[in-house]
Amino acid sequence: MTMNRRLIRPNLAEIREKENREAAKRKIQPPYDTHAENYYYLKQMNKKTRMAVVFTDGQVVEGFVEWYDRHCFKLNREGAPNLLVYKTNIKYLHKIEDAKDEDEDKKNP
Repeated sequence: MTMNRRLIRPNLAEIREKENREAAKRKIQPPYDTHAENYYYLKQMNKKTRMAVVFTDGQVVEGFVEWYDRHCFKLNREGAPNLLVYKTNIKYLHKIEDAKDEDEDKKNP
């Protein structure tokens, strides 16, 4: 007694289509870096804006950003040594308004 055995093989085209449909359904993650931080540092570097850096322990240091990296930046200070500041230790940054600007604001309310 002879039996005809038929080889059952999946259609490869169907498998590829299924993979493509599943890949299209996956949600694409947003980019990790928005480049807003880079733009901000470049803007402050070009203008040599005086910045105040407030550390997580409450210490405040003033100077201007000379260069920056992904993890740190160099703060150039007048009359004091320059600092390499790690971004993980920063609570926040803000611009220091010049005394001239403050005087003009007081005169022109």
